[in-house]
Amino acid sequence: MTDRTNPAALCAESSLPCGDKTAHANEAENALPEAASGFIDKKAVDYSLYLCTDRALLAGASLEERVESALRGGVTVVQLREKDCTSREFYELGLRLKAVTARYHVPLIINDRLDIALAVGADGVHVGQTDLACPVVRRLLGPHRLLGVSASTLEEAVRAEEEGADYIGVGAMFATGTKTDAKIVPMEELAAIRRAVSLPIVVIGGINRKTAPIFKKSGVEGLAVVSAIIARPDAEQAARELLTLWRA
Repeated sequence: MTDRTNPAALCAESSLPCGDKTAHANEAENALPEAASGFIDKKAVDYSLYLCTDRALLAGASLEERVESALRGGVTVVQLREKDCTSREFYELGLRLKAVTARYHVPLIINDRLDIALAVGADGVHVGQTDLACPVVRRLLGPHRLLGVSASTLEEAVRAEEEGADYIGVGAMFATGTKTDAKIVPMEELAAIRRAVSLPIVVIGGINRKTAPIFKKSGVEGLAVVSAIIARPDAEQAARELLTLWRA
């Protein structure tokens, strides 16, 4: 009887050596068509209205209720970004949000936490400049899930593209209460980033109905929004208004 706790014994059951067996499994995963494998079609993702969560802004509503309201209004991507919760809470919240976003066929991205993204079956992960390096994240995440990277300079954006990112979040474009230590990115830097990289770009930081129209001719693919939607009791209407402004 094979000892299931012994990797060498398990490998002996296969006609492939351990190393070859692992490589074979990786090749099989990489060869899977995204639609057939249950992964999203990364090339078809619409970044127009990218919602980042913040439970501190909910004022009594549940995050799931507020996010679903925003999805009804047309949000096209949701990022679960919660800094003040335990790993268990983050995991359970991720599972609940994944169930909501799946009903609307909208990608769920997890901020920072690669482990949580994999554990809840999220559609991707978003990392900053002080998180795990992009190549490491890509190797662990695999080729079929989205990898977003924050950038505030041309150098950071170019490196993100070279290292395997699928999209870039550029900001903060304006001062924002949700990230008070963020460096402000000049419009000239955004223009330089747009010229240098071919990846989809979303702008973040102080994006609302007043500032959104500024980016319509910037060449970016979408708006990343926090308080302008998540803090609004009428999140559905807030999302609809922003999306209409952006697509007009």
